[in-house]
Amino acid sequence: MPETLVLTRKDLQPLCSMPLALEAVEAAFRAHGEGRARMPSKVYLPLPEYRGDFRAMPAFLDGAAGVKWVNSHPDNPRKHGLPSVTGVYILSDPDTAQPLAIMDATLLTAMRTGAAAGVATKYLLGHAPRSIGFVGCGVQARPLLAAHRAQWQGFEILCADLVPAAAQAFAAEVGGRVVSVAEAAGAEVVNTSTPSTAPVVERAWLAPGAHVNAMGADGPGKQELEGEVLQAARVFVDDLDQAIHSGEINVPMHHGHYSRMQLAGTLGEVIAGKLPARTGAAEITVFDSTGLAIQDVALARRLYDAARASGVGMSVALV
Repeated sequence: MPETLVLTRKDLQPLCSMPLALEAVEAAFRAHGEGRARMPSKVYLPLPEYRGDFRAMPAFLDGAAGVKWVNSHPDNPRKHGLPSVTGVYILSDPDTAQPLAIMDATLLTAMRTGAAAGVATKYLLGHAPRSIGFVGCGVQARPLLAAHRAQWQGFEILCADLVPAAAQAFAAEVGGRVVSVAEAAGAEVVNTSTPSTAPVVERAWLAPGAHVNAMGADGPGKQELEGEVLQAARVFVDDLDQAIHSGEINVPMHHGHYSRMQLAGTLGEVIAGKLPARTGAAEITVFDSTGLAIQDVALARRLYDAARASGVGMSVALV
């Protein structure tokens, strides 16, 4: 029987560069927009008694199949000194069904999430940003910034967090400036990455022509943007079914304040050339990100190939 390659976070770190993640994620979005990907809906296992949930995310893309088992436990850092998001990825051979690899998906998730925002900015803003605001300066802010720095240089970094120490630490680390949430939301690109269930960004704060990467709302009931933001913006989702269930639009739609007819489309359709990103320079764009399984399988396959070429990891007779 073929052996399975076990890849730890330590194995993957030298291999998982942001340019690799950007290439994988952009390819995944393009395949999604062209209808070439197979991706059943994300399955949620809610655990309200533990203030968290698990998600199972299967996908098939370009000859690679796999599934990610990942959690979201926002209280983990405070209660247990553990990451709020931890994941394991199983990459399988779609022909033989044998497991090719089992790998850490915590790093993979952070990198592909950051890359998704970077790809969205590339296509929905359409030019090099002059300023980028971060509403939420936790762990995910780092790969969000890395994805933008991998493509552009020289932009101002505005850092805001409800926990002042988090904003101060992030600003000191990356050469940014600590500001209010309102000022961060006034940047040309706004990255929101909070676990909020109530809006933290107001429409009045956004500048004409701004682009917003709404990354935090990835579960039912989560919401980072005031409803008026969606009403005023050209909104693109990563996947319609997931966004309705758990994305930034889920709460407004549940209350009847937003409809799918108001959506501009998916980011994949823009990348595939099926939809324009903007209809005017002053238009506000929003990318509603829930996280796609095809992003994971695209990056996991590239990491597996890189690991095999580099001779890293441990092969085991798992099955």
